[in-house]
Amino acid sequence: MPEPEVLHADGRSVELPGPPVHPLRRTIRYWLARALATLVIRSLLRVSVEGRGSLPDGPCLYCFSHQSWVDPFILMASLPMRPRLYFFGPKEEDMSKGGRNRLMSWVGNAVPYKPGKNDLLGATRRVKQVFDAGGSLAIAAEGRIHFGEGELLPLNEGAAFFAMRAGLPVVPVAINGTSWLGFGRRVRVRIGRPIQPVGRPTRETVTDLTATIWRDLQEQVGGFPDQPPPGRFWRWLTEIFNEWPEGRRPGRPASEGDRRHERPVSD
Repeated sequence: MPEPEVLHADGRSVELPGPPVHPLRRTIRYWLARALATLVIRSLLRVSVEGRGSLPDGPCLYCFSHQSWVDPFILMASLPMRPRLYFFGPKEEDMSKGGRNRLMSWVGNAVPYKPGKNDLLGATRRVKQVFDAGGSLAIAAEGRIHFGEGELLPLNEGAAFFAMRAGLPVVPVAINGTSWLGFGRRVRVRIGRPIQPVGRPTRETVTDLTATIWRDLQEQVGGFPDQPPPGRFWRWLTEIFNEWPEGRRPGRPASEGDRRHERPVSD
């Protein structure tokens, strides 16, 4: 029987998502990952953070805009170390497959959910475990990456539902500058004011809260210019882990390498 992952404030044991790991080992892995992410990101990019003073003191749900695979690392380098930060995703059947998934599983801050299946109850239970343990959860509510610094896709309703169910504030976080990575390029993290959910998570209240989050996040992403493509190495680094539903970055002609490695997109 694995040892309890953490102790809740009322003394109850809480088993966090991911493989069973001793609490001390999980903490060491988390702090090591945060420190390494901060060192690497701050060494390669010029990250500015706006609005940290508006963050709530306790756990919350971060709803962030999403343009690149590097966005979670930007947040790890920008947000407070406490409460402990978890990420909703990725959409994976098996976290033991693939280097990225194994790394996220090792760090222990991923809340995976199964695509193509009715995993709502399981995902809700895993999110509750994070909040019960006093952690904060970050969700890319657009559900996919996109390009265009001022663009914001419609939001999925999961962020609003989880926040209302837990009674925790939603904090919109706009990340700009990651559509194309480049050494020394500016990345802006703009933190909005917390939105406190009101009422029970009915279809109407969740829809209304989702619309409010979208409006606030759309306001936060404004005022940042689109970035020109960098050199070959940084273009490769930008796209290496990006998962475009279209198979490649929309609007970019397919190179010979793209056509050779492109996977068909299912309907």
